[in-house]
Amino acid sequence: MTVHEPSPNKLEASFSTLVISIATSAVVSLGLEKNPQTDKFEKNLDLAQYSIDLLVLLKGKTKNNLTPSEQTYLDAIVQDLQLKFVQAK
Repeated sequence: MTVHEPSPNKLEASFSTLVISIATSAVVSLGLEKNPQTDKFEKNLDLAQYSIDLLVLLKGKTKNNLTPSEQTYLDAIVQDLQLKFVQAK
């Protein structure tokens, strides 16, 4: 039996990867970064709100089940995105 080395390009699923994926969607929807599909800055506040709501839902569902660093990370991202959402209105 041979042991395979992990591919250096393989993405690892983790809590922080999930959070940053959803947060990136919010940032693009807020028009703060270019949409990678169109290469344009586009604002879609409904989609931004949906992404932020997903993170708030995740925060509630994972309460008392995260490491302190994961909790701090999620709290900071949610707070930052909520502030950016208010500013984008």
